[in-house]
Amino acid sequence: MVRRLRGDCVEEVERAKAVLKENNVRQVLCAFADVRGYLQMFSIPAREFVDGSAFENGIGFDGSSVRGFRTIEKSDMVWMPDASTLKVVPWIDDPIQKSAIMFGNVYEAWGTEIADCDPRGYVAKRYEDMLKSEGMSAIFGPEIEFFLFEGVDFTRLSWDMWVSPNGGAGDSWGPPRIMPISSELESGYMIRPKEGYFRPPPEDTTVEYRNELVYYLEQLGIDIEYHHHEVATAGQVELDFKPKQLVDVGDAFYLYKFAAKNIAAMHGLYATFMPKPLYLDNASGMHTHQSLWKGEPFSGEAVFADPDDEYMLSQKARYYIGGLLEHAKALTALCAPTVNSYKRLVPGFEAPIYICWSPRNRSALVRVPMYVKKPSAIRVEYRGVDPSCNPYLAITAQLAAGLDGIKKKIDPGDPLLEDVYELTPAQKRELGVGELPTTLRDAIDHLASDELMQEVLGSHIFDAFMELKIDEWNQYCLYITPWEFMKYFDI
Repeated sequence: MVRRLRGDCVEEVERAKAVLKENNVRQVLCAFADVRGYLQMFSIPAREFVDGSAFENGIGFDGSSVRGFRTIEKSDMVWMPDASTLKVVPWIDDPIQKSAIMFGNVYEAWGTEIADCDPRGYVAKRYEDMLKSEGMSAIFGPEIEFFLFEGVDFTRLSWDMWVSPNGGAGDSWGPPRIMPISSELESGYMIRPKEGYFRPPPEDTTVEYRNELVYYLEQLGIDIEYHHHEVATAGQVELDFKPKQLVDVGDAFYLYKFAAKNIAAMHGLYATFMPKPLYLDNASGMHTHQSLWKGEPFSGEAVFADPDDEYMLSQKARYYIGGLLEHAKALTALCAPTVNSYKRLVPGFEAPIYICWSPRNRSALVRVPMYVKKPSAIRVEYRGVDPSCNPYLAITAQLAAGLDGIKKKIDPGDPLLEDVYELTPAQKRELGVGELPTTLRDAIDHLASDELMQEVLGSHIFDAFMELKIDEWNQYCLYITPWEFMKYFDI
C-alpha cells in the first residue's frame, strides 16, 4: 500500500532525500532496537529512498528473528523510516562505502499500525505524544560511561592473588577471571583501582580517542558538554551530551554507542558498555538527569523549579521524586537489566543501592544536582541505571514513575543529608531507607508485581521482557564459574 504522508513528514522526506543525494550516499543503515536493547540494523541502497518508495512503504523484515518481537507464524513486519533522524555516517570517506544511518518505527504486517513490540514507537513515542497532548515536555541527559580496552581473550583466565575483597590471603584470594588488556594496567603510569577520575595524560590514555569521538558525535547531532576519564582504571570514560526529549535521547544513546564502538575499532580498540568488566573496581553507570516543562524545554516553564525553596525544588518535583522511589525496585529490572548489572549495585563503588533522595549526595538513589542556581538548571538525577539498558524502555519507565508520583502526590519524605553507606542497619530502618534488588531475579520479581510498569511496557513487551530475563537468569544459574572450581574443587 502507498502511504500518504503528512505535510511535516513530506518536508522531512524531501530534506532527507536531498541529504542523500548531496553527500552521494550509497547505503542507508536502517536502525531500531529489540526488546533487550540491542541495536538492530540492515542496509538498503540509498536509491530506494531517493527514487524508490522506501519512505512511503517502509521495508519488510522477519520479526521472528528479532528477540522479543514476533513468533514465526506472525513474522512479517514493516520497518518505517523516521526521515527526521537521517544522519550521514561521518567517519566513512570511501565513496563506495558512503553510508547514512536512520532510525525507524516497527509496524505490523501491511504497515497498518505501530507494533506493540517496538520499544521506540510503541513505548517511548507514545509517552512523548501523551505529554505533548497535555502541553508538557520532558528532557533527559544520560551520563553514559564505558570502558575502552586494547583486547580481551575470553578463553584466558588471570590470577591476581593480591587483589581480594577482604585484603587478606587464603580464602580471600581473588578468583581467576578474564582480564581485559589495557595499557593503563601495565604501563609505568598505571592508574591504580578507583583512582582514575579526571586523570590527565599520559596516565589517561584515552584523550585522543575521546577527542575524535566528540568530533564525530557532533556531526551526528549529539553536542557533547564535557568528557573525561572516569574513576576506574583501564580506560573507563564518560562523555555527556546536552539533554534531549524522550525519543531523541533514545536515538542519541544508540548513535553514541554506534560511534564509540566504530571509532574504537578503527584504532584496534574495543569499547564495551558491559556494566562491570573489572573485578573490584568501579563499574559503568548511566545516571539519568531529567526535568519537566510546561511547553517546550527551556522556553517554557520549568515545572521542577521553585526559587523560594531551599533546594530550588517545587512540590511537583518532590512528588516526582516520590514516584521514582516508590517504583525503584521494579525500575531496576529495566534500568539494570543484566546479571552483570548487579555486580555494580554493591557498596563501595559509588553505585546507589539505597532507596532515598538527597541534594548533592551521590550515595542516594535520587540526587538533586546543585551546580547552577537558576530555574532552567533544576533537575532530578536517577542514579540506578547502567548502559546495558534499553533506553526507550528504561527512560520512559522513569518518566512514568515520576508522573505517577505527581498524580498520586507521593511524598518522598525529607532528604537524607548523610552518607547512606555510613549508616547502621538500625539507622536505615529508622529512616525508612529501603534497598534496591540485589540480583536480576529479585528485580524481575518486583517488575512482575508493578502494575504501572506493566502499563508502560504494554502486555507484549512486558511478557517478552520477563521471558527473556528469566531465561537469562536461569542460564546464569546453570553455569559453573571458575570461582566455584577455585573454591570447592578440593572439598
